[in-house]
Amino acid sequence: MKLLDLTQDFRGLAGDLLPDNVRFGEIFGKGALKQVPPGQVKHIPLNPRIETYENLDARSRTLVKKTIDFFEKRGKQQLKEDDHNRTWYQDFLDFQAKEKLFATFLTPSGYGAKDARWDTYRNCALNEVLGFYGLAYWYTWQVSILGLGPIWISDNEAVKKRAAKMLKEGGIFAFGLSEKEHGADIYATDMILSPQEDGSFRANGGKYYIGNGNQAALVSVFGRREDTNEYVFFVVESQHKNYELVKNVVSSQNYVAEFRLNDYPVREEDILATGQDAWDMALNTINIGKFNLGWASIGIATHAYYEAINHASHRWLFDHYVTDFVHIKQLFTEAYTRLTAMKLFAQRATDYVRVASPEDRRYLLFTPMVKMKVTTQGEEVINELWDVIAAKGFEKNMYFETAVKDIRALPKLEGTVHVNMALILKFMPNYFFKPGEFEEVAPQTEPRNDDFLFNQGATRGLGKTRFHDYQRIYDQFDLPNVNRLKKQIRLLKLLLMTAKPNEEQQKDFDFLLNLGELFTLVVYGQLILENAHIQQLDNALVDQIFDVFVRDFSKYALELAQKPSATVLQQKITRRMIQRPAVDHDRQQHVWENYAYAQRDQYEMKD
Repeated sequence: MKLLDLTQDFRGLAGDLLPDNVRFGEIFGKGALKQVPPGQVKHIPLNPRIETYENLDARSRTLVKKTIDFFEKRGKQQLKEDDHNRTWYQDFLDFQAKEKLFATFLTPSGYGAKDARWDTYRNCALNEVLGFYGLAYWYTWQVSILGLGPIWISDNEAVKKRAAKMLKEGGIFAFGLSEKEHGADIYATDMILSPQEDGSFRANGGKYYIGNGNQAALVSVFGRREDTNEYVFFVVESQHKNYELVKNVVSSQNYVAEFRLNDYPVREEDILATGQDAWDMALNTINIGKFNLGWASIGIATHAYYEAINHASHRWLFDHYVTDFVHIKQLFTEAYTRLTAMKLFAQRATDYVRVASPEDRRYLLFTPMVKMKVTTQGEEVINELWDVIAAKGFEKNMYFETAVKDIRALPKLEGTVHVNMALILKFMPNYFFKPGEFEEVAPQTEPRNDDFLFNQGATRGLGKTRFHDYQRIYDQFDLPNVNRLKKQIRLLKLLLMTAKPNEEQQKDFDFLLNLGELFTLVVYGQLILENAHIQQLDNALVDQIFDVFVRDFSKYALELAQKPSATVLQQKITRRMIQRPAVDHDRQQHVWENYAYAQRDQYEMKD
């Protein structure tokens, strides 16, 4: 892969190799940032007790609130008991069937009731709520989304009508892609479809790590034809006698199945796609599904934050409340700002998903970042909170005890962080050096079906994707730490133009992984600034978020500089990227008092 074939005039960038000048001073005095009054503070993290969902239509708002009420009435004690006992969540499935929750949210327009549509904006609201109460409940929803993806992408109207009917009846769905020996290496599938004399087929082979595989109304299965060796997607029913449910491969509430098809009869009308269409169907379904993982992480981390701040703020140690200690304030402030940034990015990425078209494929960078960057940031939030509450985080009656287990799963599903980083790196040259012209994207909250998700087309040519100029939004913010990150970004561009990875380094994914982390921080900051501008967020909060980013950028730059293969020029430039955030004690105190600490006693799930 020729990753960085770049040419660009870099006059002015070389100046960044010179010593810092006064505009990057260390201390910013009182009043340096515009801070909103406490009464005008806007909190981004979800509080299910007070969230109004005013941007949702009435039916969607009612369903999301009913989902919240379902979990609140069950209470934390039952939630925890079911988690520890690995109880299959039939009560939740009964609830969603009764309310036609999945049928309303996951049936595209024209195939279900009048209010049924595939609306990414409202799907993300439910994503967050389900993650907030427990990964198990989110997981059965997520796997249904993956299982339905190939069906809605296909031209098979008969299967679409079957799926719509099954959704209306409360059915859940499964995505039969990965295999025990090959994992998600879909090039090497051993699921074989053999043609029969009557024009039908017989399917033989196994699938592994298939969520909902025990009860799925339909399982979308990926394999290949024995006669032509072409890829093929087809549907099967999990209750069929030739569908062998081998075992649950995990110890949790979920049923993550190993199953085998033993001479399973497949009719022509069960075939969704063959050849290149089947291949594209697999990848485009993952494009739809991977986006949800970041939202689950946001929900989990938010609930954990409330529990941690409630505990610490009421705990009296050494003649002080725990939250009086400076290092505890720092941990909570950073956890809150990371959590806020996660949601700001995911919200804005949703807008680009909804405006996507054959001419605008920017979502192909933003969706893997919601999957990769947001989920790993969720882990960081949990780590920081755990450093505060310490042993309390192990206690069996705490939501936190479940959160620390579940949050780890999300970066490892729908492609590892490494797989998604390899994808993200393909976009870097055009992102930095060949911006395109696009109309500004407004918040996409209107109730409409997102048709393009099921008509994404071929999965080739990712390196040709163009993006709007990220510098435009960065230049609208004259804040100390945003300015500091802008300097780091200029140095990254200088590195790419004057000391780009050589042939050996481009084969060294350990080297590229750190380079990719630097790149993703630029994109992450861009969409966060866009959303902060849209929502007119407090400048102090924005700058505190970028305080974190400056330190993260410095960490990855240091790691890149220390790689054994780093050249002398690469080392010199990356070391210049290592910056100290702009310090403003008034800003930090403002964010602590009005944002991080202000969440104290704002939410607690009752037993």
